[in-house]
Amino acid sequence: MATTSKPVDFRILKRRLRYGDTIFHGLVLLGALTILATLVAMVWILASQSTDSITHFGFGFFTSSTWNPVQNQFGALPAIYGTVASSILALLIAVPISIGVAIFLSEVAPGPIRVPASFLVEMLAAVPSVVFGLWGLFVLAPKIRDPLERILGDYFGWLPLFKGAHLGIGILAAGIILAIMILPIITAISRDVLRAVPRSQREAALALGATKWETIWSVVLPYARPGITGAVILGLGRAVGETMAVTMLIGNAYKINISLFSPGNTLASSIASELGESSGLYRSAIIELGLVLLAVTVLINVAARLLIWRISTHAGGDLRA
Repeated sequence: MATTSKPVDFRILKRRLRYGDTIFHGLVLLGALTILATLVAMVWILASQSTDSITHFGFGFFTSSTWNPVQNQFGALPAIYGTVASSILALLIAVPISIGVAIFLSEVAPGPIRVPASFLVEMLAAVPSVVFGLWGLFVLAPKIRDPLERILGDYFGWLPLFKGAHLGIGILAAGIILAIMILPIITAISRDVLRAVPRSQREAALALGATKWETIWSVVLPYARPGITGAVILGLGRAVGETMAVTMLIGNAYKINISLFSPGNTLASSIASELGESSGLYRSAIIELGLVLLAVTVLINVAARLLIWRISTHAGGDLRA
């Protein structure tokens, strides 16, 4: 006995698909609004908890270098200076090494070396910051004190950056440990960006007679510049917000000294080391440091997006973020 199949009602099917699209759109919108609401809630909580400090010190909080809990005098300038100095030093050390390693892994290294080396880089990025801090405190700091600071003091002691006692703990040590911590992040992202450059770009340059190095320098790196810039900015964001390792190595001295050998402080290390024993106006001032740190982090990310967009626009929009 023959059976007749029921005709498909495309109107019902289309209606069901429309409902699915509506639900999916609503879930995605909810996720986006949740992230935005979380950021707004963080800003509101930090701002409300630091109202006493904001009202009491005003803009002078950012220009004062005094931090005296006994007399309720607080200024964020030394912490801001320490954050900027250690982060810039970390970038100066990490960026050339990271890009060099990324070029080696993506363009030069043979297969048997590329895979394990890439794995080791990714594993280094997963090491907890407190482990970096312990290693830096017991292994790196003595080596920085002697021979690194001794050599820098002997040959470049006439510069203000390399004057002072050789302690092994200070802005130099914090900058080096931060460079080690952000190196795998910049390397991993830059490697992926370089590998994403179309093979046709390399083949075209080689066909025109360019050498391997000329192809990398003149074709691959300019094509991948927006992605590499984003990797550097992400590394800077990690360096600015790093806490435990910096707290262990920077010396936690609330002062401004141009010498890299001298102890210093950062916004994150100040919060970590002093929040537990604070109260009243003291606690409000520390929470305002957290508000400043959040603002700096947001500004870094906004600047990264604008910079990548501008570079991509000038490059023709091939890698527009």
